[in-house]
Amino acid sequence: MKKSLTSLSKKISYILRHAPSDYKLEMDQEGWVSIQDLLQVLRKEKDEWQTLTISDLVEIINHSPKQRFELINDKIRALYGHSLDEKLKKHKVEPPEILYHGTTPQVAELVSKEGLKPMKRQFIHLSINEEIAMEVGYRKSSTPVILSIEARKAYHDGVKFYVGNDHVWLADFIPSKYLDIKK
Repeated sequence: MKKSLTSLSKKISYILRHAPSDYKLEMDQEGWVSIQDLLQVLRKEKDEWQTLTISDLVEIINHSPKQRFELINDKIRALYGHSLDEKLKKHKVEPPEILYHGTTPQVAELVSKEGLKPMKRQFIHLSINEEIAMEVGYRKSSTPVILSIEARKAYHDGVKFYVGNDHVWLADFIPSKYLDIKK
């Protein structure tokens, strides 16, 4: 069952983050889609998913250490990682004093000059601590570099930050003057 839940979670992530229109799902400005509509799409996707219920989605959400989804009333959304053309509406929030970003040495060098950009995603993903940033960095490089971000100072200077979940913060662009490279 665990493998099936992982596969299902990945499929939901793909649909909600990157391709809702491919599945004819209507997404509002904040990324919400109807749970019933999503269940209909998923039930057609694989034979083993034909009996999916809201309880199955709740189980995925409750057992995911990365907190990728949010489910409220009759709607579900991915909390971060979107690559949709139309930018999702987020509400700015004052961040912690310091946030972190794990990356490659090559990107860190470029970022130190040009600032931190979302690249192919809608938002930059930031971590609440160095350990999580290091995990992210290792996905990209065997010798990751951790950027320390003066988030609260940047926020007070006009940089917008948004909550992704308990471990992930989001931002639009962070100028290099708020970044410190930790090697």
